Amino acid sequence: MAKPKVLVTGAAGYVAAQLLPTFHERYDCTLIDVTTTDRDGHEVPGVQRQSLLVDDLDELRSLFAGCDAVVHLAFVRRTEDRHEQFDGEMDNIRMAYNVLRLSLEEDVRRVVVASSNHAADFYEHLLRSREMDMLPATNDIRPLSDNYYGWAKESYEHLGFVFATGTLGRKLENVHIRIGAPRSLDAATLEGDREGFPYRRNLGAYVSPRDLTQLMVKSIETENIDNEWGVPWQVFYGISDNTRSFWGLENARRVIGYAPEDDSEVTWAKDVYENLTTKGVIGRVGRVP
Repeated sequence: MAKPKVLVTGAAGYVAAQLLPTFHERYDCTLIDVTTTDRDGHEVPGVQRQSLLVDDLDELRSLFAGCDAVVHLAFVRRTEDRHEQFDGEMDNIRMAYNVLRLSLEEDVRRVVVASSNHAADFYEHLLRSREMDMLPATNDIRPLSDNYYGWAKESYEHLGFVFATGTLGRKLENVHIRIGAPRSLDAATLEGDREGFPYRRNLGAYVSPRDLTQLMVKSIETENIDNEWGVPWQVFYGISDNTRSFWGLENARRVIGYAPEDDSEVTWAKDVYENLTTKGVIGRVGRVP
């Protein structure tokens, strides 16, 4: 039986590096990025150099033709100037549009998009002040961000909803994963922070490579991803089963059977004990009592 054909954008990036070993086992992968090397300058095997920011979409069409799924990880990095970031994020939205449109036109069944927890990061102010306890990834709350990066990620999600409704000709199935903290956690981030908030926040946001891979694979392969309105569109938080989590996983568990295996509290138990418990810093993301 032939493997499903999957196009991966941003394939030379950090997140892709965690996914590709499993992807290569399960799928016939086409890999594209604007570079063929990772951040350390190492060549990533199989990556084709290709920008998604083109004036003529026909230049990209052959990459999408015949694909069963597209995993969109590509993005334009932020600049330091906050107002210049707007232009960069508009490019990111344009890339997401190009991916969704070409997927629609080339009969791709499903698109899985790397969104970000920052799509709703405004609510972290309320979580930290304990005006909220948990933020669900459901339709019960509108995602709000106080920065251009998060605004763009939420725009991906809403754009995907438009494509999923069928008003553009057919329902393009799409899933958006609000990735949390996909890197190893460094207790040194506590330095200079009496409450240890950045470290505690990342303990709640952490996603291990195997959990992120599971989430992506199940987002690609689950047969039915319809929401309560019959629209094949979902938004899931990309985190592990963390003791200190403050984002909900209930919809990912229910819709695609996500069963995370890791917990940052266990993985870094020694660091947590030495840097938080023994220093009186307790709780999840709220203030120290």
